[in-house]
Amino acid sequence: MRILTVCILFTLLSYPASARCTSESFGQFDFWVGHWQVFSDGKLAGVNHISKDLDNCVIREHYTTQKGYEGRSLNIYDASRNLWHQTWVDNGGMLLLLEGRFEQGSMRLSGEGITDKGEKVLHRITWTPNMEGNTVRQHWQYSKDMGQSWSSLFDGLYKKISDSDN
Repeated sequence: MRILTVCILFTLLSYPASARCTSESFGQFDFWVGHWQVFSDGKLAGVNHISKDLDNCVIREHYTTQKGYEGRSLNIYDASRNLWHQTWVDNGGMLLLLEGRFEQGSMRLSGEGITDKGEKVLHRITWTPNMEGNTVRQHWQYSKDMGQSWSSLFDGLYKKISDSDN
């Protein structure tokens, strides 16, 4: 076991960091990178700063509202499984683990959760870019019957403030 660990560590240390996340798949969520105002029902819901991190391997999100709500996510393409993973946490104690793929022009991630009443729920969030309008639609849905029917939890329109990912 120790020899295997040493071999893996040596491989990781000798592999240039800049070459690890360069496949086309790692860029599938880049349309979301930037500084955004997020609108829902025509009203400003919050501000979201999406940036690349860790040698462009990770997409980091930081969402805030004027009412003090704050959430963050880390997103990464898992090349070994050919899918995207998101871990979302917020200042209300929510943890959401989502996985999925970029297909048909949208990023769609889903994952199971538990309601406040202890019921299982399936979350599905879809991000669809509109490059001509410099906007992104984020549609968060949930299903209490594990995907038979869906209800909308949040339907937001991202309007870009800047391309900055700093």
